[in-house]
Amino acid sequence: MDTLTIKIRDSKALKLIHDLESLNLIQVIHNDTKKPGKKLSSIMNGSISEEQADSMQQELKQMRDEWKRDTY
Repeated sequence: MDTLTIKIRDSKALKLIHDLESLNLIQVIHNDTKKPGKKLSSIMNGSISEEQADSMQQELKQMRDEWKRDTY
């Protein structure tokens, strides 16, 4: 089996392809290419306040420092 990528230039060709598919001669696989979207950082920007972010950073630093502690 070979996989080919083709570019349809005419709606008549598309009808032919669908006819071939209905005869079980080919299988059409739709490749949905992702369009570049917004970066996650730009989407999430401003979702929490600066005070919340500072509080979370302090809490995270405290948790990391607890792991560095000797526990034996």
